[in-house]
Amino acid sequence: MAIIKQYHADTDTTYVYSSEYYWDPEKKQSRSRRRVIGKLDPQTGEIIPTGKRKGRPRKGAEAETAAAAEAQNTAASSTQEDKDQIIRELKLALGRKEEQVRVLERENARYAAQIEKVQSQLQSCLDTISSLVKDPENER
Repeated sequence: MAIIKQYHADTDTTYVYSSEYYWDPEKKQSRSRRRVIGKLDPQTGEIIPTGKRKGRPRKGAEAETAAAAEAQNTAASSTQEDKDQIIRELKLALGRKEEQVRVLERENARYAAQIEKVQSQLQSCLDTISSLVKDPENER
């Protein structure tokens, strides 16, 4: 494995790659795989990691963190009345979700019954076809 530095003139950035060499038996040639490690800091010469594995924050992660911190602060500073209101709203939402689950379970049971009926009809058709194939004179 080798470390390769490559300068990109359009962004005026030097990227650092990890390069792994391997033999391609199909083409009968040596090949390489490159994975970016990070950017090279021009002042310090240090590698600044890039990519998800290296700890780059996800898009929107800052907003999520800020929203979570705000919610925590709000929850800590809210009055008992506000907390009770939130609990009531959550209970209502839970009730709606439970009703949706019940409706979907009934619908699922109805579909299962229809599938069972179709399967029995299909088996009846297959039995009829099988008997006709065994005794073709019995056709009419």
